[in-house]
Amino acid sequence: MNRVILQLVAVGICFAIGQALECYKCKIGIGELCITSKTTCPSGEHCFSGEGKAAGFVDIKMKGCLAEAKCNKTEEVNFSISGNTTVYSMTKTCCNTDLCNTAPGLPGTPGLILAVSAVSALLVANFY
Repeated sequence: MNRVILQLVAVGICFAIGQALECYKCKIGIGELCITSKTTCPSGEHCFSGEGKAAGFVDIKMKGCLAEAKCNKTEEVNFSISGNTTVYSMTKTCCNTDLCNTAPGLPGTPGLILAVSAVSALLVANFY
């Protein structure tokens, strides 16, 4: 009997883990650069992508997990560096499938990878 209960608990844990939402996370990005990692959202949160403008011309980006009640809204954000405070508005758009807040690559990344690979291959070939 205990074995059956233990198996049911194990199956329940697998379903609970399977329903956790995985999202890209970027605390703050400027322009097209937003260095991301992957994160698992707590229950009741969705993936979001946030876009805003600081000082009227600097694009600010964020990604991560957000409570459903805060989704698809624009809010004012105070950002302070060295005592200087900048206020900007951030619009956070949510989605609810794994990795739906897509992580953009760095501009020119495929070309850069190809160039680094070619140079590395040439250097290795010259040593042998």
